[in-house]
Amino acid sequence: MWTIVVAGGSGQRFGKPKQFEELGGRRVLDWAVAAASDASDGVVLVLPAADVDRSNPLEVAGGATRSESVRNGLAAVPENATVVCVHDAARPFASSRVFAAVIGAVAGGADAAVPGVPVVDTIKVVAADGTVMSTPDRSTLVAVQTPQAFRATCLRAAHAAGAEGTDDAALVERLGGRVVVVPGEPRNRKITEPNDLAWARSEVGR
Repeated sequence: MWTIVVAGGSGQRFGKPKQFEELGGRRVLDWAVAAASDASDGVVLVLPAADVDRSNPLEVAGGATRSESVRNGLAAVPENATVVCVHDAARPFASSRVFAAVIGAVAGGADAAVPGVPVVDTIKVVAADGTVMSTPDRSTLVAVQTPQAFRATCLRAAHAAGAEGTDDAALVERLGGRVVVVPGEPRNRKITEPNDLAWARSEVGR
């Protein structure tokens, strides 16, 4: 069981690379790597090219897109891995329970498993001109988090054609793979903007 921690972004919405921001005496990405390490036999860390330790084969440079970054990380995962998780470095508070839940779902027969939390707001599908097209039933919707777990063969197949997606589960879905949702956690929040980092620091007392 291996995990790819994706930390190769430039932090456009945050204003700078958020994965290197200080959080409780560590960098944000260090929290994510620690959680992944506790749950995995090995961790591949995807970083901006300038920050990669070239002497460490488990640190690789990210690509121009998130999907390309995951592919670069996947190339460093041993071929004998049977389950691979993909985790965003910007989610520092992923718990061991969430890792165990997604890994367990794949071990139980799913091609992929993702954590999800209920959507509490009404969602509108909107056309380019701002016209509302439909209002989906929010009881059928979840907001998806990471870590996401995959049967290794399915994840490799999903990335083989160089496809792009907002998450890796979407690529598996396109191949007809069976993706299941397990309960996520509200605390497993992604740091996207400065107020998210302020919240995370309040969680750890600084």
